[in-house]
Parts: sequence; structure tokens; C-alpha cells
Amino acid sequence: MDRAAAPPRWLPFVVLGIGLMAVSFGAIFARFAQAEGVPSLAVACWRLGLAALVVTPIALWQSGHALARLNRRQGLLALAAGFFLALHFGTWITSLEYTSVASSTALVTTNPLWIGLASFVLFRERPSRMMLGGIALSFGGSLLIFWSDASNAGAGENPLLGNALALIGSWCFSAYLLIGRRLRAGLPLPAYVWLAYGVAALLLVAASSSSGSPLSGFSVTAWAVLAGMALGPQLLGHTAYNWSLRHVSATFVAVVTLGEPVASAAMAFIVFGEGFAPLQFGGFALLLAGIYLAARGEKS
Repeated sequence: MDRAAAPPRWLPFVVLGIGLMAVSFGAIFARFAQAEGVPSLAVACWRLGLAALVVTPIALWQSGHALARLNRRQGLLALAAGFFLALHFGTWITSLEYTSVASSTALVTTNPLWIGLASFVLFRERPSRMMLGGIALSFGGSLLIFWSDASNAGAGENPLLGNALALIGSWCFSAYLLIGRRLRAGLPLPAYVWLAYGVAALLLVAASSSSGSPLSGFSVTAWAVLAGMALGPQLLGHTAYNWSLRHVSATFVAVVTLGEPVASAAMAFIVFGEGFAPLQFGGFALLLAGIYLAARGEKS
């Protein structure tokens, strides 16, 4: 029966392509929102908050029983997941104020490397040679991007700060994924997504309030962009990835996500006229090759 219910062989690849394009618009939408005067914390807050509101009826309808039986351990893990997700979007979206879309998205998608390292440190999972080679290549690519942006005044007001924030965003997203892997073992996807997005949005509301960053009073265009971020990159993009995991390998999905910095950089070139320095381009190539090797070398 499962075989009869399986989708056509080509469908997961189409869905992954749609998800990739949706996620790749995240940096472009964030730039447009910032240009409309929306603070970076507010961009992150509304991206997650609106997504959580859309997911609420689905989570309550499909996973209300699981939410009602939520235990203390699951509640603490949900708080931790939301905390790191809030930090991820807060730091990454802020990085776009200071560095190029290409550098920011290339560095923030290095999470497979940090997950591999964390798995070795925390769970004693021995990395394969491919994983070690991927880490080495990606580290070299990151250094090239930092070096190139440090001498490129056109990359942003402070490209080194922007690149550092993007890396911190990648570390936070890695922690979010590691915690989510534990939490998802006993919690349905709608319930998990609703908890993680909701907690992250509430934490970003608190951060915005304490820093004096406004969450309202924006233009109609700004609200349209924020809604687009929630519906496109957050819901459509990530949902497409999660759906595809039931039909293709996690390694293949990880490799497909390498297209995000490439697609985002291409769109930034078309929309904002952001070009590439030769050294920066070399860094992107090394970084993507390293993440590809790391994904191929992943054992589980």
C-alpha cells in the first residue's frame, strides 16, 4: 500500500527545486524589508511570527493531542530550539546590513560542517575522511571570503562584522537542528514547528522591546515583504525540504541546499547589482565543495 501511495519519482525533485527557490528569496526579502526601514530584529520576528500564526490551526488540529501531553523535558527542549532559532535569524538577517548577500548566505549555510563537528564532540561519532576533507576545504573557503571582503569596500559598511554574524547564525542553526533531532523523535512535525517558531518569535519580540526596536508603523510595501518572507522562504521552502525527506535521502537534501547561496547571489546580482571579486568567488567554490564532501561523508 505504501508503494501504491508513493508519489511519482520525479515529484520530490520538483518539490525540492521549488523549496530551494523559495528559501533563496529569504536574503532578498530581508534586504527589501531593511530598505523599507524595518529593523533586522523586526524582520526576524515577523518572519517567524507570521509563519507561526499560519501553522497554528494545523498544529492544533493535527497535533493537539501531542501538545496537550507535552512533558517538562519536551518543553525545555522546545524553549532551547526556539532560543537558537531566534539567535540564528537575528544574527543572520543583521549580517545582511554589513556584508554582501553572497557572502552572508554562503557562510550561514555551513551548518552541515558544524553539525559534523558537534556530533564528534558530543556523541563521539567518528567523522569520515570525506567529512574531514570537507571541513578543511570549507574552512579555507571561509578564510578566502573573509580576506576578500576585508579588502572590498563595496561589500558593505563592515563586511568582517557581517561575515562573523553570518557564521554565528550558522552555529545557532546547527544547535537548533541538533536539539530538534531529539525533540522530533517524540513530537509530530506540525507541533514541533509551531513550538519552535512561536518561541523564537516571542523571544525576538522581547529582544526588540528591550532594544527599543519598533515592531510596527511600517509601510504597506514593508508588510507585503514580511508576509512574503513568512509564506515563501519560511513555510513553502522549509516545508518542501521536510516533505522531501520522506522520499529522498537526507544527504541528497543537504546537497541540494548548497544551491541556496548560489541562487541568492545570482538574484542579488540581478536585483542589487552585487558582483563578485575573484578571491571571493574562489572562496564560494571551496566552501560549496567542502559542504558537498561533508554531506557525502555523512554516515547517518
